[in-house]
Amino acid sequence: MTGSQTYLLGFIILIIGLAGAAYLLSVPAVWIAIGVVVLIGVGIMAAASHNESANR
Repeated sequence: MTGSQTYLLGFIILIIGLAGAAYLLSVPAVWIAIGVVVLIGVGIMAAASHNESANR
């Protein structure tokens, strides 16, 4: 596994944990879904920038 793949995997595990906590706190499912989509986008951007800086 490359560094960016490991980074993205860790970020996905974090998202699952946060979504589970939000569910237990009775946050509406629509807001959980919006948060998951936004965090996936942030994770992809972070992994891409991590990969770019590693290639320099």
